[in-house]
Amino acid sequence: MSVLNLELIKTVDDSYQIEIGFSLEEKLVEDIKAGLLGGIKKFAVVTDSNVKDLHGDKIVDLLESAGYMAKIFVFEAGEKSKTRRTKEYVEDAMLEAGFRRDCAIIAVGGGVVTDLAGFVAGTFGRGIPFINYATTLLAAADASVGGKTAVDTPLATNLIGLFNQPKKVYIDVAAWKTLDMRQLRSGVSETIKHACLADKEFFEYLDEHMEDLLNNDKQVCEHVALKNCSIKYKVVMQDERESGLREVLNLGHTVGRAIETVSDYELLHGEALAIGMAAMAHLSAELGFMTEEEVERVIGLYKKAGLPVSIPDYIDKEVLVKKLYTDKKVKNGQLRFVIEKGIGDIATFGENVYAKPIEEELARKIIYMI
Repeated sequence: MSVLNLELIKTVDDSYQIEIGFSLEEKLVEDIKAGLLGGIKKFAVVTDSNVKDLHGDKIVDLLESAGYMAKIFVFEAGEKSKTRRTKEYVEDAMLEAGFRRDCAIIAVGGGVVTDLAGFVAGTFGRGIPFINYATTLLAAADASVGGKTAVDTPLATNLIGLFNQPKKVYIDVAAWKTLDMRQLRSGVSETIKHACLADKEFFEYLDEHMEDLLNNDKQVCEHVALKNCSIKYKVVMQDERESGLREVLNLGHTVGRAIETVSDYELLHGEALAIGMAAMAHLSAELGFMTEEEVERVIGLYKKAGLPVSIPDYIDKEVLVKKLYTDKKVKNGQLRFVIEKGIGDIATFGENVYAKPIEEELARKIIYMI
């Protein structure tokens, strides 16, 4: 018998910049001309039906004016489009248009676009570079930073995907003015979650400036974008591939993602998360990690943002309890929850353990409380 040992040790620097500003389309093209992606000359601009006319077409025009080959690929806006079928559609359309390994993707839009386009980039030609141009507060707070890419399945959200870091992220705060209020509030939900898990001072800031944020105050919006990225970066830097600490970013998501799926995506991600955060706060109080006053403060801030904090009547709570088991934190058939400790901190349950096993009956009790 012969044994051949293949030593494939690899050191990769996945560092990248996040640029926060206003109307950054021209800056994006300037960076490409300055060598951000080396000598790549062909660009697939992936966007959705809402963002195409607002930003996608402009970026394509700027790229073409600069001498590059660019083509836009558009899919229907909304979470229901974040599927393997849409990924296949984008890939086939790119192949038909002549795109191969000598190209790059520019994802222009919110979290659905950046999640799906980043996944396409990770598998197209066995991997091509990509850039995220985030146009929503939700993408700025969550999807555009950290390298998680995925699509949803009929069973649950984000179960099929990979870790794939962009070459750069642009957060266009000016684009937030194009969002309807419901979409803007949805992005605020992830922002509040970040404050709850890592920064009490930021929680107080949001409480004081919520109206300014919802009214697109320039200084407040820029500060919020920067704080979101900073909080998430500090977690991702220590645990890029979710071997432990990065689970804290799933605060509120065990119930939130389940509600989002059971609602058949009638609820936006941030709306479902707000309800999930209310459930988490009550669970934390049951376990002795939060006071009732702290629970009311968390729920009160979500209410101030105009977000729901109770389960809609049309959702079957028993179906919801069963859906909790599709959460990716489940291990050996046991529900596991990330638990907030006070405001601005997370409970720990051992070395590098940030989620606690919860019996189904306790989870059911919390579901029926909200």
